[in-house]
This record gives sequence, C-alpha cells and structure tokens, in this order.
Amino acid sequence: MMLMFGLMLLLQTVACLDRSCRFNQSDICYAALGHKLCLLNPSNNDVKIQKIINYDTASDPVCRVKNGKKKETECGLYRNRSEVTVINGTLIINPVIRADSGNYTVTLSYPSDSSDTSTVLQVNVEAPIGSVKVSISCSSSGAMRVSCSSEGDQLLYSWTLNGDPLIDGNSSIDLDKGTNGSISCGVKNHVSHGQKTVSVKPCLVSSASVFVLVWCFQLMVLLGLLGGFHIYMRHTSGKKQEDHKLRMRRFREGHEHTAEDP
Repeated sequence: MMLMFGLMLLLQTVACLDRSCRFNQSDICYAALGHKLCLLNPSNNDVKIQKIINYDTASDPVCRVKNGKKKETECGLYRNRSEVTVINGTLIINPVIRADSGNYTVTLSYPSDSSDTSTVLQVNVEAPIGSVKVSISCSSSGAMRVSCSSEGDQLLYSWTLNGDPLIDGNSSIDLDKGTNGSISCGVKNHVSHGQKTVSVKPCLVSSASVFVLVWCFQLMVLLGLLGGFHIYMRHTSGKKQEDHKLRMRRFREGHEHTAEDP
C-alpha cells in the first residue's frame, strides 16, 4: 500500500499539474507564483541552463542537467534551493519565486554528433488570481455601478449580464437603472482565472434622496416666485414713479397757465 502511494506521488510530481514549459519552446513560459513549474526536456539530452543577468557568460549562473540528474557542482543557478529537483530530465521548481522570472539561454547537447543548439527561453512569473469579489453601488438617481476586484498580476476583466457578454474590459461597469438579473465578472491572467456571479435588482431611491429632490423642487419654485414678485414690484414701483411725474408735470403746467391769465 505504501509502495502504491509512493508511485502515485511520483507520478503526480512528474505530471506537473501546475505549469509546464519546454526547454526549446519559442513563446513565453508563464509560471504561477508559489506554484510548480516544470521545464521539460523533449529530447532527453544534456541541457545547460544559464540565466541572462549581466550578459556575461563567464559570470552568469549556470545549471547543467545531465543524464536526467542535476549536477550540483555546476548548478550556481539553483544553489541552496531545495525546492528545485530533477526527475527523468525534467527540471521542477516548486514553489516558484519572483526571482525565477527572466531570460535563460538553454543549450541542448547531442552526444551522437557532438553538436549543440541554443535558444532563449523567457520566463514570466505572475501571481495567480485570488478570490473574485463583486460589489454594487447605487446613485441617487437609481443608476448602478458594479465593481470587481481580485488579487493577482496582469488582470483582465470580462462581464456577462444574464449570460450575454458586455463589451467592457474594465474592473467596473455602469448599468442602467431598472437592470435586473445576474451579472458575472470574469478575471484571468496567463496562469489562472476566476469568476463571481451576483444577482442585481433595480436600485431603490432612498427616502432621504426623495426628500432632497422634493426640497430642491420646492426651493426652485420658491425662488421662481420670489423672482417674479421682485420683477412685479420693480415694474409697479416704476409705474408709480411715472404716474407721480406725470401728475407733477400737469400740476406745473396748470399753475403756469393760471399765472399767465390777466
């Protein structure tokens, strides 16, 4: 029973359930921070891995994998890292750390004809997606803003409303008032993905908001009445002044006419 358990554990280790890359792949190798990375040797030949730091082959650290085993005496790249092992020519890093990011020169040796082939392997370490959280906020007008958040590096967002995709790649999205149903936020990067679905209902305008709106309307009406009254008073006052001037002018004209009579 213990033997079967050991074989299953070994198979799980070699299977590399987290992230796997090949020594000779041309595209970027993405590794999940804190998880396992397997670098596979498709040809099972001798491999020399040198991390490009100073672009100086004499000083940049080197690790050699020969005959399916890591040569500790020539492995300055992973020295003093017990989490780095080699099983059947596969270099396994578990867990991956930030310092594992970078460019590596990988040289495959072919003993049959004593030839070498070199390629540059770019490794990018990204923190995987954490738990996805969705929050909803309502404005005084009843409009909704839905926000999505999660931990991780290089996050990409996607939204669906009642199963229909929404064209928006931001971490927050605005919805019309009256929106009803379920909204899902999807978050992903190169090493993981996550999703959260919540129900949405039309926002209720609070009594305080209604009071403010009514108060504003009443204030506008009052200001309108005061403005109209002010205009009326100015008009009335001006008319009274004109009538007074007209009476005074007539009085003077009548007085002058009386004075001219013999």
